[in-house]
Amino acid sequence: MPRLKSRFLPLALFAACVLAAGCSEVNNTIDKAQACLEAPKIITDLGAEISKLTDDPQAMDKAIDDAANKLNDVADQAANTTLKEATDSMAKTLTSITVQDANDAVDALQKVTSESAAYVEKVAQACS
Repeated sequence: MPRLKSRFLPLALFAACVLAAGCSEVNNTIDKAQACLEAPKIITDLGAEISKLTDDPQAMDKAIDDAANKLNDVADQAANTTLKEATDSMAKTLTSITVQDANDAVDALQKVTSESAAYVEKVAQACS
């Protein structure tokens, strides 16, 4: 009977490895799906928020920085390389925007709007 147990041990280990690999694939898919939902939402929310903050440069600057931080978090969790690169790039773009006065606020709104459109297109391609 001890011989019988030794035959099942490799089979059990193999089954455990296959199961673990399958779970990993599911987690990557979930991470990608979650990132594909979160990233555009962050940008959409930012666009809506900063369009209301053109008279408050400090609040706009903070909103842009907060969105950049959220995008960095999404990029860190993204399993898809294209999605990660696009999200990292958008976060860097947002981080580079500084709003100190009303003129900066108008410029920031225009930049965020134009960059967001290109970013959402990249995300859509990466997520399809």
